[in-house]
Amino acid sequence: MRHVSAAEANRHFSQLLRNVQEGESVVVTSHGRPVAIIQPATPALDVSKRHARAKLFKHLSAQPVMGLRFKRDDLYEDEA
Repeated sequence: MRHVSAAEANRHFSQLLRNVQEGESVVVTSHGRPVAIIQPATPALDVSKRHARAKLFKHLSAQPVMGLRFKRDDLYEDEA
């Protein structure tokens, strides 16, 4: 957990919120003493889902394109 002074938190609040939204928890200090903890409002599970989704998309984007072409009619079975 990262510690940030109240003055620094005030100066970089937008960036601090983006970091928290990504799952980081931050302790805000005043004169070196902890006064607040800023943490994500969503459960940690959402962060792991986002991480898993990003990992999957990275893996899929590294796969070669198969070059298969389908017509719309090829997607349906013929009823004979």
